[in-house]
Amino acid sequence: SVLNLIDLVLVMSVNPGFGGQKFMKETLEKVKKLRKEIDTQKLKTEIEIDGGINFENAKMAREAGVNILVSGTTIFKENGGDLKKNIQLLKTG
Repeated sequence: SVLNLIDLVLVMSVNPGFGGQKFMKETLEKVKKLRKEIDTQKLKTEIEIDGGINFENAKMAREAGVNILVSGTTIFKENGGDLKKNIQLLKTG
C-alpha cells in the first residue's frame, strides 16, 4: 500500500550483521512479488538486494526483478580482488 510513496525497496537476502553470509534463495520470491506489484501499478520503484550476492545468484536476482545488487565479499575477494572484473561479472554473469 506504500509502493507509490517510495523510490526504493531493500530486500535483505541474509540475516543482517556481518559479511560473507550465505544467500537466502527464498528471498527471491519476495522480489518476484514486489516486481509484479510494481509493474502492475506502473511505478518506477527500484528493488535492491543485499547479502550473499555472488556470480551465481546475481543473475537469478536480476531475473526475479532486482534493479540494484549489493555485493561486498565477492567484489573484494574473488579473482584476486580484481574489482573491475568482479563488478563486470556481476553485471553480466
